Amino acid sequence: MEHLPISTWTSPPDDLRPALDGDRTADVCVIGAGFTGLSAALALRRADTDVVVLERDFAGFGASGRNAGHLTPTIGKDVPTLLLMYGEKRTAALLEFAEHSVAYVETLIREHEIVCDYWPTGNVMAAVSAGQEKRLRKAAATAARVGAQVEYLDRGEMRRRGLPTAFVAGAWEKRGGTLDPGRLVHGLRRVVLDAGVALHEGTPVVEIVDGVKSRVRTARGSVTADTVILATNACTVELGRLGSTLVPLHDTLFESAPLGEEDRARVGWPGREGIYTAHESLESYRLTARGTIVGGSKAVRYPYGGRPTGGSSPRTIAANVRAFRDRFPEIAAVPVAHTWGGWIDMTMNFLPVLGTTGEHDNVHYAAGYNGHGVAQACAMGPILADRVLGRPNAYVERFEPFAIPLPPEPLRWLVVRAMLGAVVAVDRRVDARIRRNRGAA
Repeated sequence: MEHLPISTWTSPPDDLRPALDGDRTADVCVIGAGFTGLSAALALRRADTDVVVLERDFAGFGASGRNAGHLTPTIGKDVPTLLLMYGEKRTAALLEFAEHSVAYVETLIREHEIVCDYWPTGNVMAAVSAGQEKRLRKAAATAARVGAQVEYLDRGEMRRRGLPTAFVAGAWEKRGGTLDPGRLVHGLRRVVLDAGVALHEGTPVVEIVDGVKSRVRTARGSVTADTVILATNACTVELGRLGSTLVPLHDTLFESAPLGEEDRARVGWPGREGIYTAHESLESYRLTARGTIVGGSKAVRYPYGGRPTGGSSPRTIAANVRAFRDRFPEIAAVPVAHTWGGWIDMTMNFLPVLGTTGEHDNVHYAAGYNGHGVAQACAMGPILADRVLGRPNAYVERFEPFAIPLPPEPLRWLVVRAMLGAVVAVDRRVDARIRRNRGAA
């Protein structure tokens, strides 16, 4: 089992763009060349805006090229929690944004002919225990009532569809599916470059100097721009911004060795739906075009001080491998070939944040995708572009009021650790009960 420095999805492109060398000006400077930054740059360029994108490593190096590749209309912790916190009207608006985000990515793929192994078969939030099954049935009914394209799958329907037997019931999100996130972000990179956007890779930002025109300093140059866009997600805190809003979390994923024909027959899964479990801290699983299973997300880690440093530990890797063995006992002989990790960010209400900062309110940001960034991060790009251009956008007001501030350290560390500890304890009890029942059987 090999632990990778990035992921199995992506590697540096052959045409790596040169680092910024010297001082230049632009209408907009975008920091970060992941899904948010690239889609924002594309939308701005379509409006004849002079855009410069600065990327610390290469496009897709961060979460955009490391995630599991689920394109899903999931938003918030769950629909019942959204209804409790925000009421039916606002919950319906949030769910509509989540559906719109999936549709936007599908449009990007289709219009720009991005080959990214997209399977539009939806995703299933799956129960692995009777307790989860009961809650999931209620949540699916509630989601459908407020407009989500969700269908509850009972035990009989799960077996009829041939889904892996460890998953006993599910809420099928009909929109979306699974894709190769590395190929998607590299495809977006190609589209952005073809549109004439100036992309500088290998260019870490040292400082953002606020002003009527902000100056973005790098090691060997600077960009002076009317507007700056922060498309840096969990790394935003490293630029001294949104430290009281975003909770960086380190996430670990794995990929199995390719499954043979007999292994595929044992697993079933003919529809190739993405699967993520109804745990408090979910697990995700999906089949790839290369005949492997990618999954993970067990045992996320919050670093003291909120600085995204460090990587996967033997403990977190072992937790993800054990979860894989629990869900797929029929292919126990298939080894885990690769593991990797990366940084996502969480917000206290599990909703994205969108807003403006800086002394002159000319630094815009979108972040906090809470593990659902393939759809939401792409969709936030044109929303940011509309904010910069002063154009109306109905989605802006859905997120600006939502940010809930975090307390300072060390209280923040205690609060986040307590939250993570509580969900881990709940999930551990569920999994231990399943193992006991399997042993008794």
